[in-house]
Amino acid sequence: MPQCRSRMTERPLEPGVGVEPRVRVEGAPAVGAARAADLADIGVAIGIPEPYRTELQDWRERLGDPNAALIIPHVTLLGPTTVSLADLPAIERHLAHTARPNDPFTIRLRGSGTFRPLSPVIFVALVAGEARCATLAAAVRSGPLERPLNFPYHPHVTVAHDIAEDGLDRAYEALADYQAEFDVRGFGLYERGGDLRWRQIRFFPFDQQGDESEQNGDGGRRADIGSRE
Repeated sequence: MPQCRSRMTERPLEPGVGVEPRVRVEGAPAVGAARAADLADIGVAIGIPEPYRTELQDWRERLGDPNAALIIPHVTLLGPTTVSLADLPAIERHLAHTARPNDPFTIRLRGSGTFRPLSPVIFVALVAGEARCATLAAAVRSGPLERPLNFPYHPHVTVAHDIAEDGLDRAYEALADYQAEFDVRGFGLYERGGDLRWRQIRFFPFDQQGDESEQNGDGGRRADIGSRE
């Protein structure tokens, strides 16, 4: 079966992988310096709801992906970005403002794709909802999160990354007929913890009046990697 090749765009919310260099928002110290207590690694994504979340997570685990336990299946809107904790309130206001005017939309997943040979990634492709994801991603990457892209944005759901070539081949074939459809009613702000696990710290629903985004009760920090859809 011929492979659907596409350029890798934003780094997925996974540690130590991807082809884009780490970037920072304006005012944040350069990455590569000693990690300071007032910095955070964040990302913005649309989480995949159940039952598809568990299905895709199980696939990732069976394929031996080293990131399987660190991140839930998602569509990236903003890849990993280092920010100052002092900037988080302004970032959250920006994300609430970005989410508010949107109506829910449908994402339909169908079939497998790959970014090989540029990057060792197998993904499930979007066949509906791509344009809405691209519009959202552009809006998220504005204001306090403004950043350039080295490659065109390509929404997708990663299912295998940085594993042996035969494992990538197996993933591509196994998911060639995969299908899923779900409604998107908002997106999440995620933070990477010291254990390298990405956790949702806030969910920003669409079509809300005022700032009604949902913050976790423990000061905005969540103890798991779940995502509300």
